[in-house]
Amino acid sequence: MNTLSNGGVAKLLDQLHQEAETADGPFIQKMMAEIEASGGSIEQAAKQMIADERADYRAVYRGHAEHFLSVTPGYGRFLYAIARTCKATRIVEFGTSMGISTIYLAAALRDNGGGQLIGSELEPAKAARARAHLDAAGLSDVVDIREGDALETLKDVGGGVDLALIDGAWSLYLPVLKLIEPRLKAGAVVLAENAFATDYVDYVRAPANGYISQSLPLDEGRGNEFAVKVA
Repeated sequence: MNTLSNGGVAKLLDQLHQEAETADGPFIQKMMAEIEASGGSIEQAAKQMIADERADYRAVYRGHAEHFLSVTPGYGRFLYAIARTCKATRIVEFGTSMGISTIYLAAALRDNGGGQLIGSELEPAKAARARAHLDAAGLSDVVDIREGDALETLKDVGGGVDLALIDGAWSLYLPVLKLIEPRLKAGAVVLAENAFATDYVDYVRAPANGYISQSLPLDEGRGNEFAVKVA
């Protein structure tokens, strides 16, 4: 048995995914209805959101203080599998939210023999809930959740990074990547959920920047990008 399939952790994740669906469902339905009514697309809506974030990403994100904005169960299992595959011992997560993705990654660290996950969360209430969830999962000893702006909290992530999950304010995807880039090991995996920021996608897909990157078919429509640091 691995940590992910441990009865207590599995039950907690099921509960958190249900809470996320309840908390976020009305918001997502409203957003999709507005997109459909306007005749637009998810990509167009994302461009507007990124523009709003660039004006004040703190205000935009704090408007989602009650939303989980979490990964799906399938993507969570994918995170666990990737972290196990690359034998990660140091993981960086931008956008911890309520800690669902953090539990998947921390479970992989535990099963890899230990290590540290450094997470960053802007919203204090979310950071508190994430810590409580990690305590309940028995995984808090391998996680350091840093409360505040990721451009400050992730300036020093310690040693070399094996895996990074970028899933916070969309307008900060590229700045956060560049911030932690000097710590990425050769072969490090960088996963970006909702990678609708074209500057980020263009950067990781340009060979000169030292990555091999492509979109993931998993959770199609969510703009998931998979990159590996190769140089």
